[in-house]
Amino acid sequence: MTAMTTAENPRDLIQSLERGFAVLLAFDAERPSPTLAELATATGLSRPAVRRILLTLQHLGYVHGDGGRWRLTPRVLSIGQHYSASHGMIEIAQPHLLELAEKTGESASLAALDGTEVVYIARVPVRRIMSINVSIGTRVPAHATSMGRVLLAWADESTVDTVLEAGLQARTPETVTDPAEFRAALKTVRDQGFSIVAGELEEGLISAAAPVRDRSGTVVAALASSTSTGRSTVDELHDDVVPLLRRAADAISTDYGHRRASKASSIIVKPHDGFF
Repeated sequence: MTAMTTAENPRDLIQSLERGFAVLLAFDAERPSPTLAELATATGLSRPAVRRILLTLQHLGYVHGDGGRWRLTPRVLSIGQHYSASHGMIEIAQPHLLELAEKTGESASLAALDGTEVVYIARVPVRRIMSINVSIGTRVPAHATSMGRVLLAWADESTVDTVLEAGLQARTPETVTDPAEFRAALKTVRDQGFSIVAGELEEGLISAAAPVRDRSGTVVAALASSTSTGRSTVDELHDDVVPLLRRAADAISTDYGHRRASKASSIIVKPHDGFF
């Protein structure tokens, strides 16, 4: 749940709407068809309140009840479609994602920051390299991913503080969990213009990411290319994939209205066997 800013008044919030989303979000892989009681436990709401919410959502076509259990309906997917339709960047990015995946032979993804997590908003998969099922809408912790590092490197200080306050949970022995070390890593990302993270989200996973900017120059998304230690190395990713990645990120930014300063130098791409 997103914390209120200091400018918000609790009396301006619609509690019933907040509770409705809490019930919707309680449906997940662990609770694909929960009972009313299970949803009440998951949300902390009373059973009568959950019942009224479920009946309302059923009336609207977002859930279906059968034999005391409830399931989401395909209509829920329309919410995500509205996001895609209202964000032209996703359509703009798609051909660049496809080209990047074709040139690298690896999956290409576009993600945005949401709280302490990054959310995949566009993706061209090539082969599965992670044990988790990555698809549009998948969330991963920002602190342990190259995409998250890029998005946080250019985020305001309060956003970084929120991530640190939530705790840098170790996903593997390689995950950076020290706040000072993490801040230093973000500075490195800003200085070099990209991020490479190896084995911090999942052992054997290597990923690189570069910033995508809007017309004002604000970093609004991160473009990433991921591979595994069985297919590549950090050095190969740095030398051969990062130039392609930065070029693609710059192309998306330009198509989205961003104009780079004239002093920005062109990126030279060095071919490497196995990627072309």
